[in-house]
Amino acid sequence: MHLRLIVPSGQTPNVVSALADDPRVTNVVLMAGAAVRPSGDLVLCDVTREAVTDVLEQLRNAGLYEHGGVTLSDIDAAPSANAQATEVAAPGAPDDAVIWDAVLDEANAQVAGSWSYYAFLTIAVMLAAIAVITDSAILVVGAMVVGPEFGAVAALAVGIALGRARLSRRALALLVQGFLFAIAVALVLALLARAAGWVHPSSVTAARPLTGFIWRPDRWSVVVALIAGCAGVLSQTAGRSNALVGVFISVTTVPAAGDLALSMAVWTGHQILGSLAQLLVNLTGMTVAGVVTLLVQRQLWHRRRETS
Repeated sequence: MHLRLIVPSGQTPNVVSALADDPRVTNVVLMAGAAVRPSGDLVLCDVTREAVTDVLEQLRNAGLYEHGGVTLSDIDAAPSANAQATEVAAPGAPDDAVIWDAVLDEANAQVAGSWSYYAFLTIAVMLAAIAVITDSAILVVGAMVVGPEFGAVAALAVGIALGRARLSRRALALLVQGFLFAIAVALVLALLARAAGWVHPSSVTAARPLTGFIWRPDRWSVVVALIAGCAGVLSQTAGRSNALVGVFISVTTVPAAGDLALSMAVWTGHQILGSLAQLLVNLTGMTVAGVVTLLVQRQLWHRRRETS
């Protein structure tokens, strides 16, 4: 990973010396007096992923988090011999390394509660409601992919696993508020569609071979939620965000919310309870699996540091 540091001038010699002497760090560059806000020296370096957490801890202890600047970015390729030597110097595999500062930073960004989060979640729930009416598996998959809720679920797991109560509260509040808002909008639109004659109780209660699973949670719903939560957290901590698409398609959170809104519009009590249970099972299962995954990763990381 690439680090861009702004170092107070008085600390620059110690910081640069520590980076240059670490075999897991390479391409160290010093630009004296280049930083304006905050003022100081600009230091650039590349650090093998396995060593990033250790290097960041040293920088935090040096006061750069409070009096300087620290920025991380991924490197797509580093084919030079010195970069390969730094990788050899660091034990373990890059995918196994967890950069906890980045995990926390990402989690805090996910609970900001932007308007786009509510918009995407509402659109996803509306697509899911239409999928129920048309019994369309394709629309169910589309709704799953559009839904942005896993970011908040992952943030909730991070907050619980790392003991960040404020982060946990914000993530839980965003999940509750987001789904309540999306379901409310979908419910109003479903009521309007029913008044216009577009939706009938039979549209929801009829046999739905492709989407009937949405409101029927079972033991496999729990298993899938646990596996998806584990895979989602691993994809984020390992920097493999492309794997999240599979997680989105696996879990039945957004489809359950769409079914819930539609079932309330036509008032089918058994499906209201079933879709609500499906939603809670998936959210709870993903959160629990995410917390356990993070705790295991943290324990493995501590053991690696003790043995290295």
